[in-house]
Amino acid sequence: MSSSLAQVGGRTFASVRKHRNYRLYFAGNLVSFTGTWMQQIAASWLVLRLTHSPVLVGALALCQLLPVTAMGLFVGTLIDRYDVRRLVIRAEILQMANAALLAALTIAGVVRVWEVFALAAFQGIVGAIDAPARHSLVFQMVGPEDLANAVSLSSSLGTMARVLGPAIGGAVVATAGEGTAFALNSLSFFAILASLWSMDVSKLHRPGKSEESNVLKGAVAALSYVRHTPRATVAFVVVFFLATFAFNFNVLFPLIADRTLHKGAGTFGVIAAVFGAGAFTGAMINAFRAVASVRTIILGAVGYGALELILAPLHSLIAICVLLFFIGVFYVLWGTNALTTIQLAAPPHLRGRAASLYFFAFQGGAPLGGLFAGVLVSWGGTQLAYLIGGAVSLASALWGIWFLSSRADGSDMSVESVAGFAHALHRPSFRLARRTSAEGRAELDATETLADPLE
Repeated sequence: MSSSLAQVGGRTFASVRKHRNYRLYFAGNLVSFTGTWMQQIAASWLVLRLTHSPVLVGALALCQLLPVTAMGLFVGTLIDRYDVRRLVIRAEILQMANAALLAALTIAGVVRVWEVFALAAFQGIVGAIDAPARHSLVFQMVGPEDLANAVSLSSSLGTMARVLGPAIGGAVVATAGEGTAFALNSLSFFAILASLWSMDVSKLHRPGKSEESNVLKGAVAALSYVRHTPRATVAFVVVFFLATFAFNFNVLFPLIADRTLHKGAGTFGVIAAVFGAGAFTGAMINAFRAVASVRTIILGAVGYGALELILAPLHSLIAICVLLFFIGVFYVLWGTNALTTIQLAAPPHLRGRAASLYFFAFQGGAPLGGLFAGVLVSWGGTQLAYLIGGAVSLASALWGIWFLSSRADGSDMSVESVAGFAHALHRPSFRLARRTSAEGRAELDATETLADPLE
């Protein structure tokens, strides 16, 4: 029994066990992510205390998300051009300084609302570069073999931080004030910086640097890669539509507690924690499987959408919590598998742009999605919002199946072909002649034998 558990644990945490660089990164991020979520809750509370306006609290989140919408298609060119590790170090230092400045202003009692918004916007700009750069660095730390496992473990860190960070942040704000929470977040960056400085750079899987100097052409090349790679196309489109129209829990969770269940902040905390537990479970399942696939993305979207449709009319806290747990599981199945699929399908010189495209798909439509969710709730309550979200999820999954099946005839030999959804479920492997587009779609050096993209 103990040996079986040890094998499961060894497989689940394979990236941590096998790669010292990722082990350092994993430990540093656990501290840093928690500090970041502490600041999120403290900043929202600070704006509410200064203005007494829920609208401005929502606008604060908008300040942090709009840079991803504006920059998401273009920052990947910078990531592919420069040393990713050094880029991440500089981004983390800037975010540490940003948190320290906000802490100093708040503790001194001189902070103004416009300063909070300005610093939030700066954090969003730096974060728009930092997030895809970190995931590009994860690939360099573990290589293609362990990428699915590493991405899933990183997702589990984010999920844990979403639960721990607000809980710790709320306690710190209540006992010592918002400024102390900002100061603790600033100090937390030393953990990730120490891990980055301690890495053995000789062990990184570094691709050749991109020579693309024009960010607009770089963005066009990245979009062309997605357009001409069916797996990446499905991953990108499914994530964009689900994240924009079906994943607005930051808006919907408080409204479920208040308007659907007629409860208070305690119920909101329970709902968020249950969803987080489901997401953590999904991340562990993904880490154990260590296989990224389009089939799992589609399965995740189907399960996610179906459960949202079942959730829509419910008014029982227990039933809602049970469904939200499994919705959290399916969310990670489509979310993390999409990131891994987009990165693995990309040629080496486009991997930074591939990561930035994922974050554009996941967060670029968030400002529109949050507004859309709010309008739906005002028209028909959370029931309407979840009905629309579930329908969009199922429609996206069905589109993905149709899209892959329609590419089964092999008529376009310049792009990666997929041998039909139903047939590919049973094929062990096939040859993929991958091509990339950097204006001329230069053919890759060799045709690779890859695992079936739907396996």
